[in-house]
Amino acid sequence: MNPDALLGRVRKLLAMAEAEGLTEAAREAYNIKAAELIAQYGIDRALIEEAAPSRVAAADLVVAVDSPYARDKISLLASIAAPLGCRLVHRTVRRDHGTEHAAHLFGMDTDIHRVQLLFTSLLVQQVHGLAVTRPPRHEDPRAFRRSWMAGFALAVAQRLARTERTARERAQAQRREDPDDGVGGPSVAVVLADRSQRVDAHLAAVYPRLRTPRARQLSGSGGRAGYLAGERADLGLGNRVSGRVSPAIGSRG
Repeated sequence: MNPDALLGRVRKLLAMAEAEGLTEAAREAYNIKAAELIAQYGIDRALIEEAAPSRVAAADLVVAVDSPYARDKISLLASIAAPLGCRLVHRTVRRDHGTEHAAHLFGMDTDIHRVQLLFTSLLVQQVHGLAVTRPPRHEDPRAFRRSWMAGFALAVAQRLARTERTARERAQAQRREDPDDGVGGPSVAVVLADRSQRVDAHLAAVYPRLRTPRARQLSGSGGRAGYLAGERADLGLGNRVSGRVSPAIGSRG
């Protein structure tokens, strides 16, 4: 199937999941299939691009992230970016009115596009989940919400890692069964490893002295509730949660 046509199938699946009268099991089945197609889209685009005569270069994108909870939103973005083959650099700039936060994404264009789509959807779902969750009365609401968002991001990262791994295995099995499918070339693992090296090289050229930050210490008790919400989150293009989606995120860096 044409990889670009997969995105249309994802939208149809999510629309079906919105239908009245469906059981939760049926809705979950539609959403799982949508997540699988997002992963398949990434693999298919990678194989087509690597079979082209010209070598595709790694790209980058700067995503401005607004307060409140800017660091936690960037953690969500990182939990999406890593499984989808992208790297993220958290940038901060101190201003008179406070600290400005941005995420500098590095990856192949197709993967950056997938990250943008998922982040826009999941950020809305995360905000909605927080809005309907009451922190315990005895606890600092900010600490609870930060731990809730961390749990949500962890669940998303684990789910995306599983769907991406399954898509890679399925694509490799298909190439073994049908080596003359018109694409040819190296194995899926070799293609993705080579693209990953290009992404790392591009990041190193832009940030030759990058430092790894210390891990954050979160004290809130919302981690488990956030994790469960992340397990239920829609990993397709996401139209299950209504609300205002922020305008086109990011600009080329």
